[in-house]
Amino acid sequence: MNLFEVYSLFDLTPVKSQGCYLWDEKGDKYLDLYGGHAVISVGHSHAYYIKAITDQLNKIGFYSNSVHIPIQAHLAVLLGELSGYPDYQFFMCNSGAEANENALKLASFHTNKKKVIAFRHSFHGRTSAAVAATDDVSIVSPLNQTENIVFVGFNDAEALEKAFAKYEVSAVIIEGIQGVGGVRIPTTSFLKKIENLCHQYDALFIVDEIQSGYGRTGKFFAHQFSGVRPHIITVAKGMGNGFPVAGVLISPHIKAKKGMLGTTFGGNYLACAASLAVLEIIQREELIQNAQKMGVYLLDHLRTIPQIKEIRGRGLMVGIELLQPCDEIRRQLLWKHKILTGNAAQKNTLRILPSLSVSEIEINQFIKALKTELNG
Repeated sequence: MNLFEVYSLFDLTPVKSQGCYLWDEKGDKYLDLYGGHAVISVGHSHAYYIKAITDQLNKIGFYSNSVHIPIQAHLAVLLGELSGYPDYQFFMCNSGAEANENALKLASFHTNKKKVIAFRHSFHGRTSAAVAATDDVSIVSPLNQTENIVFVGFNDAEALEKAFAKYEVSAVIIEGIQGVGGVRIPTTSFLKKIENLCHQYDALFIVDEIQSGYGRTGKFFAHQFSGVRPHIITVAKGMGNGFPVAGVLISPHIKAKKGMLGTTFGGNYLACAASLAVLEIIQREELIQNAQKMGVYLLDHLRTIPQIKEIRGRGLMVGIELLQPCDEIRRQLLWKHKILTGNAAQKNTLRILPSLSVSEIEINQFIKALKTELNG
């Protein structure tokens, strides 16, 4: 049986990792500034993380949500404390797309309405409602096409108001910072407009923090720079540092009913152990503060490079828009300089999403390599 080849692959096979680095089967060392799509939050192969998962596995690795799993409640309390949402409810699942599916379903249950406002250049996942709310026709199948999703221009307050006036809106879903869409930040005024309109029209405000959350921007969630308070927040990626886990933070005014949401694997013992370890490492090593500090350091150095058209982002979620397509630059960074980076839907934009533990040493290595290639 062959693999169903749906990815464009670099000819690279990592076999070992530590901190911000990977090694391939030949023993070559690579600086990882992409973290597998912003997944590696506390660094590869962190000793405390490995021990937490191993210790849990030696006790019990899995049982379904048909029994009490106390570690879920422990995780919910710590997440509430560190995120600033101690009064919210927490539902666990397995992936970012699944978190967004549950958020959208929950909004429809709560409001008894169907229409969802999403935004141009958005990305929310590859499953049913999540992909329908994603602005990329190449990945939305005929099955997922629905008249219940209304797309509005990003940061277009006038179009947003018109959509609310025209439709019975169940929810608005927006990324804390658009990732695939090119690392684009919603303005504070736009987020506050969404918040106010949702209140006015009895709709739910959903913020997808799957890529921008968990301290990546220098705050626990990217939307916290704007002072808004969404009804629902979705999380994944950096939550598990590589272990498949996701969650939905839910306002206390939204009431749960048995059978409303469900999952077999979500919130299992190992997923919770991994997620707890991540939060404890973030707290103990002050990684949110480091993300803020290193983000400023990275942006300051990028601004000295004249061949860059625009720099967007916060903390360690950075988009570098070049004056040329970035594919060849990415290849040269990888094969000549042994540095992994990402790209965005816009072909000129490099995405930088390193571990929150990244240091000036790694950033300097990247800046030197990028200058070399852009000076060509």
